[in-house]
Amino acid sequence: MEIKIQSIHFDATEKLQAFIQKKMVKLEKTYDGIQKVEVQLKIVKPATILNKETDITVTAPGCQMHAEKTCNTFEESVDQAIDSLKIQLTKFKEKMRGR
Repeated sequence: MEIKIQSIHFDATEKLQAFIQKKMVKLEKTYDGIQKVEVQLKIVKPATILNKETDITVTAPGCQMHAEKTCNTFEESVDQAIDSLKIQLTKFKEKMRGR
């Protein structure tokens, strides 16, 4: 599984990148056919409270899933986006099993 992390308008710390890598490996346990994961981290409006936006795109054979969350911290937005993707991947897995 290829993981690409892109931070827009700031430099992501190594600690944040390691956190994202660790979470993405757990995502692979939900569906093992994941080929590529693209993570975009963006600070939206720096003056507001909810300004950390995470945009995750997961590519697997026959599908592409997407989740976008905005929270107070990147860790929180990554967690919420991954929870959303786990649900999507579980539904896709069940759909593929029915074929």
